Amino acid sequence: MFFFDFGIFGTIFYYLYINKQFMKNLLLTGLFGSMVAVSCSTANQAQSARNDNYSLKGTWQITNVDYDKNYKIKPFDEGVDINCFVGSQWKLVPNNNTGSYSISESACPGVNTQFKFNVTTDRQFSFKKIPNGTKAKTVTAGYFLQLQNQSPNSFELVQTVGDSSAPVNVVYHFQKIN
Repeated sequence: MFFFDFGIFGTIFYYLYINKQFMKNLLLTGLFGSMVAVSCSTANQAQSARNDNYSLKGTWQITNVDYDKNYKIKPFDEGVDINCFVGSQWKLVPNNNTGSYSISESACPGVNTQFKFNVTTDRQFSFKKIPNGTKAKTVTAGYFLQLQNQSPNSFELVQTVGDSSAPVNVVYHFQKIN
């Protein structure tokens, strides 16, 4: 038999070709290792999202709203100007994913809204408003905001509004009250 030396790759190919059982074991070991790596990563992401969710527990106040002032924005379909949200209080209860916000500024109409919320693994704060007398499972529309700069006493939610050709980012700055 005439044998060519193809270096390390030739040697590996020769052993894989000759020893099919070795090849099967190598393939199964690789698949098992991949599954373990993926499952651990997913569990860590889920735990991180759970921690983000639970650290939002408490009463928060919007201290400032940053956005492009060339636009007139009325957030969350409330019919009130965005400046009315400065000073609004948000109560978040993570153990049952419920919350509420209230606007009580003197120059603004009073608003008290109940909602269900969640923080996803990619740090999206999602919430849907629950009108009085409505079951949460029947509400299919909601809002997605990016959770950023989270600390024990503050966080930011960033909402992208407008169409895809001219998106505007609205940054809500939250400060913990209790």
